Amino acid sequence: MSSEVRNLEPKALWDNFADLNAVPRPSKQEARVIQFIKDFGQRLGLETYEDETGNVIIKKPATPGMEGRQTIAMQSHLDMVHQKNNDTDFDFDTQGIDMYVDGDWVKAKGTTLGADNGIGVATIMAVLASKDIPHPAIEALFTVDEETGMTGALGLKGGLLDASILLNLDTEDDRELTIGCAGGVDVTATGQYEQEKTPAGTVGYKLTVKGLTGGHSGMDIHRGRGNANKLMNRLLYLAIKRFDVRLSTVDGGGLRNAIPRESYALLAVAEENKEALEALVQEQAEILNQEYATTDPNLQVLIESVAAPAQVTPKEFTGKLIRAIYATPNGIYRMSPDIENLVQTSNNVARVVVKEGSYSVLCLTRSSVDSEKEDLAAAIQSALELAGASVELSGSYPGWAPKPEAAIIKLMGDLYRSKFKAEPEVNACHAGLECGILGANYPGMEMISFGPNIRGAHSPDERVQISSVQKYWDFLLATLQGIPEKA
Repeated sequence: MSSEVRNLEPKALWDNFADLNAVPRPSKQEARVIQFIKDFGQRLGLETYEDETGNVIIKKPATPGMEGRQTIAMQSHLDMVHQKNNDTDFDFDTQGIDMYVDGDWVKAKGTTLGADNGIGVATIMAVLASKDIPHPAIEALFTVDEETGMTGALGLKGGLLDASILLNLDTEDDRELTIGCAGGVDVTATGQYEQEKTPAGTVGYKLTVKGLTGGHSGMDIHRGRGNANKLMNRLLYLAIKRFDVRLSTVDGGGLRNAIPRESYALLAVAEENKEALEALVQEQAEILNQEYATTDPNLQVLIESVAAPAQVTPKEFTGKLIRAIYATPNGIYRMSPDIENLVQTSNNVARVVVKEGSYSVLCLTRSSVDSEKEDLAAAIQSALELAGASVELSGSYPGWAPKPEAAIIKLMGDLYRSKFKAEPEVNACHAGLECGILGANYPGMEMISFGPNIRGAHSPDERVQISSVQKYWDFLLATLQGIPEKA
């Protein structure tokens, strides 16, 4: 790990980020990072405990002179998205993130960086460890499994926190003050099929879609980037329709909250049609490169000759599944009619696997309107059930309704204008933040979310801007000093 990162300012924040990034912390496997945070709080002599869900709460008293201010909660999530490029040799389970400085940005070598939400965690750690930062009483809340289910937020019980204000440090643009977000639901389609022996006289091919930009399936969904699963399905649809191609395997995408960047398929085709299939793929590669030249300039569609697979999927089943995935919406479903440029409802076809007699299609459906979220999920469920899949809707979580009149929003808006001589963008976002869930058990708590500039979250292109971290840090310190007196 580059020592350059530890030399950046504010040093306490970057040191904590480097320490945190040495700890593997995938969603649902946070035992090591939970212990890391508990050890941190206990070394400081602060009240530290873990709730039954795995969330860690550390409480620090107000600094002298700030005892009469309102108690605040500072909240970030401990888990990170583990994604890497296919050609990157890296073991997330044993290795720390390999960071480096590139101009004004901190990046990782071929993997996600963990700035989402590691910068927020490191920020809170720096405040907890500080001896010279004025602040009111703080309740630091470190939640688990935000990225794949909001499990920590959903499991946090009422009565554990006394704070009247929550600062969520999990947004990705330093111009923004976020006051609302989308909810979501996981759509999971699964099924079985009887494999068939590959017909005689066929040859094998491996079809690959790779090099897509990817990104966060909430924050980047409006950018029109290619989805590897949908592009692969488009190619398979044409190949099966024209040449009676037999499908053996499909494996594409990864986590629900990441726009899929790669997919591959194994095929069998009659030997007399192999040149025509190659020509079709080349033709479609040129078309797709034109369509996605702006959003995905590194897109590659490749076809290579391989040994013919021993078994393939049944023709009728294949046709139904390919058509069902084709019919499944992906990307923006509806823009908000009330908030300019806000995606209201979307879907990400995140994972498609067809292999050895089983198949699955995983989606994440988001919306700031619960009824519309449920409607879109039902439409996706219907399309996939028509193909014979068993479809489950799970992990539903609510959106966060904006309350623009809240005092913390006015305070931070005024501070932003005073410090930076610019107008902040007070908005709602299409990502899933934990505030809406936390608010269910703490309905009187005022909430706001902010953070530094992070780009490419949930992809190996993830990076955080150094100068923006300094700006965000200064803004946070001013906010801590400006927290009002208790009522």
